[in-house]
Amino acid sequence: MQEVPALPGTPGLKAAVEAAFAEGGPLSSAVDQFEPREGQRLMALAVADTLANGGVLLAEAGTGTGKTLAYLVPAILSRQRVLISTGTKNLQEQIYFKDIPVLREALGVPFKATYMKGRANYVCLHRLDQLRSSPAAPHDFISMMDEWIRTTETGDRAELSDLPEDSSTWHDVSATSETCLGNDCPQYHECYVTRMRQRAAEADVVIVNHHLLCADASVRQSTYGEVIPDCQYAVLDEAHQLEDVATQYFGIAVSNYRIDELGRDAERVLNMGAIEDPDSTLRRLVRRVDDHARTFFAGLTMAGGSGEERLRIGPDWYGDVIDDGLGLVNALGGLEAALAQLAGPAADSGSKVNEDAATISRRAGELRDHMNFLLEAADPSFVYFLEMRGRGVFLRAAPINVSALIRELLIDRMKATVLTSATLTVEGSFDYLRGRLGVEHAADIQVASEFDFTEQAILYLPRQMPPPKSPLFGEAVAREVLDLLTRSNGRAFVLFTSYAMLRAVHQMIEFDIPFPLLVQGSAPRSVLLGQFRSTPNAVLLATSSFWQGVDVVGEQLSCVIIDKLPFASPGDPITAARIEAVTAEGGDAFQDYQVPLAILAMRQGLGRLIRHRSDRGVLAVLDPRLRTMGYGRRFLDSFPPAPVTQNPEAITRFFAR
Repeated sequence: MQEVPALPGTPGLKAAVEAAFAEGGPLSSAVDQFEPREGQRLMALAVADTLANGGVLLAEAGTGTGKTLAYLVPAILSRQRVLISTGTKNLQEQIYFKDIPVLREALGVPFKATYMKGRANYVCLHRLDQLRSSPAAPHDFISMMDEWIRTTETGDRAELSDLPEDSSTWHDVSATSETCLGNDCPQYHECYVTRMRQRAAEADVVIVNHHLLCADASVRQSTYGEVIPDCQYAVLDEAHQLEDVATQYFGIAVSNYRIDELGRDAERVLNMGAIEDPDSTLRRLVRRVDDHARTFFAGLTMAGGSGEERLRIGPDWYGDVIDDGLGLVNALGGLEAALAQLAGPAADSGSKVNEDAATISRRAGELRDHMNFLLEAADPSFVYFLEMRGRGVFLRAAPINVSALIRELLIDRMKATVLTSATLTVEGSFDYLRGRLGVEHAADIQVASEFDFTEQAILYLPRQMPPPKSPLFGEAVAREVLDLLTRSNGRAFVLFTSYAMLRAVHQMIEFDIPFPLLVQGSAPRSVLLGQFRSTPNAVLLATSSFWQGVDVVGEQLSCVIIDKLPFASPGDPITAARIEAVTAEGGDAFQDYQVPLAILAMRQGLGRLIRHRSDRGVLAVLDPRLRTMGYGRRFLDSFPPAPVTQNPEAITRFFAR
């Protein structure tokens, strides 16, 4: 093992990074098939400079650059605690289980690494005790959990391979910030979240994902809501996802599920006698909340109709439903007050506080405040909407512009931040992401892909296609898909911008495709990916969740077909509010917001195809607007530099080479 020097300051760190990536250096002997890549070296040096001197770096690294090692190596050699945040759990696990062991062996630098998931992935021992004491305890589940608790070191539900993904019973025992008692929990020292926090506090490299990062930032003002230890250096990988994730976690939501959970938890602690309720006053208050919630959410469902998944609303939308909402607010306030009284006297009296009563009182108060905020719908910096998914009814407020929040809650907390992805630029410029993420003055580096797209890929644009709004478009897509799959011998992702088009095309082609056909929704995403990788000539029909974060190396994926340009629907409440905001500031919402957003999404979709130097394949985009509309050139200028053809016979010749 070759020792790599790690000295303080830019020159020392950059020299150590240079040595690590040099030909014949420690990485070349430790990393399988390692070869010096100029782009990887340049990115690693830029990351080292940022970690040493502070500031913000935007680093776009094309596919094949090896960007993960390009930031991990300087992070480790910096000898600082560095927070690594990824867009997906898959990348998080790859870094921890694959890359970190290799670098520990290669770099000759002692360091500790740990990875953290969101609280809900871990069992809460206190809630498990409460469930065990319940008269209605599910004995088979309790027995399974008791046996597992005796052996697990992490308490991570991922170890329970037989537990269904949608287990409602797991939900009753999982750790959440809402139910956490913090230092006052009788199981605090044995708690798996406490242990996870302790491991992270002792680690040099802390690996999280954007969902946990933003959830943690949104509750950081709470005494024990946060789990991520203080870090002053951060690398945010897959940073193109950050705006969407921040929008989700920096908003406010009240749902029938959230209120049902409050009621169940209150009933549970009452049933086990943790809160005294001799005259059943509390039970009546809990049921009053439940009754008002049922009436209110039923009214929302009727008012919202069944046509749209998301419906934008304002203070004048509610109509008669507002009275039911105010009744729910009052009921929550009454429950909060009664529980606060039962929680115990003020802290300075020396008496012990009933933490169960205090926690449920706090949750009721937060729900009351959130309901008031949502019913008033008066803050112009938020967009308010109703969302219905299955049996869930969600009343939401999302920030229209998250750039200031990202800056305040994430970037400004750090001495140095690196934001990286394979897709950060539009037409070679970082300007769009600078504005959306609030990092206008960040340094930047753009590293081209290591792949030779002129030889490895071909871009097919059909000569004749009806406009996407034409009733004939679906049939034309089906014809093109069948023809392309015949030429590629299956081995394809067919990616759609809507479930409606996926379903329509599926019905038209399912009996004419001679290849194994997989369809999103028929099985969990991970199962479908596993089936695709292991099934010769398979074809996968999918929507947005397969446009990014999916790697299939080799001939198994030789064709990616995209039905149309992935413009966000202007009818979506968040998109509509952001269009209005850009227009109000004097910008061109279509050119300045909608087109760049669609280009980044398209680049992610096309990026599924070429994942290795030996990969070859066809990219096909069936939307005629690439050729007929002026903005089509902006898309083409942002695409990989593959030869373009309108002749399907060129595809046959390409595969015959």
